[in-house]
Amino acid sequence: MIDATAIRLSVVMPVYNELATVETAVARVRSVPLDIEIICVDDASTDGTGEILERLHAEGAIDILVRQERNQGKGAAVRVGIQHATGDVIVIQDADLEYDPRELPRLLEPILDGRADAVFGSRFLGGPQRVLYFWHRVGNGILTLVSNMFTNINLTDMETCYKMVRADLMKSLPLRSNRFGIEPELTARLAQAGARIYEVPISYSGRTYAEGKKIGWKDGIAAFWHIFRSNVLPPRAPKYRPGPLRVPDRSQV
Repeated sequence: MIDATAIRLSVVMPVYNELATVETAVARVRSVPLDIEIICVDDASTDGTGEILERLHAEGAIDILVRQERNQGKGAAVRVGIQHATGDVIVIQDADLEYDPRELPRLLEPILDGRADAVFGSRFLGGPQRVLYFWHRVGNGILTLVSNMFTNINLTDMETCYKMVRADLMKSLPLRSNRFGIEPELTARLAQAGARIYEVPISYSGRTYAEGKKIGWKDGIAAFWHIFRSNVLPPRAPKYRPGPLRVPDRSQV
């Protein structure tokens, strides 16, 4: 098993109007005891979030900051972040404090010991949860079921934000989605690539719409189209041939 401190984990954080949470989110990621590269993509925020990100970048808390000229959606921001990532493994981290970065080392373990090419953090495998919306849970279950029917894999939480993937594999995926369709598309592409996928239970502290939650029923309906498009229509991800996780010598960098 590779020593976790020997690899660089690129954390891609798409950000849109998260004035109240983004500084805390960055600090929580930075406190994780790993070699972490934080890439924030500001999706044309209008509430002052961009100015906070600029300050954090100047202070060194953020390694790479990209500011979109117009709002394009989470998927577009994730794709830009992946392009800029220089680490050995890439993970997506929302800026809204719903997911706990202290769990990132646990997600990394199946990749480090050679069992997995991608790891999903599942909110439905027994981790502690904030009790919230019944119909959101039903919707997540239906979307995961439909996605599994197309991909023929048995995920419990397709819509999870925490998707951690080897960087060479992540960068090879032909991702196209702009908004929340990135979740089913990324899942479909990994399945097409034949990636070895593991799920790890995580905690989840969901927020209410009054607290700033952005995904809604329209995004849920759109997800069915994204599942169909990503699994049936071109392009398809090339087959992935996993080899040992080769960690470059960064001692001279």
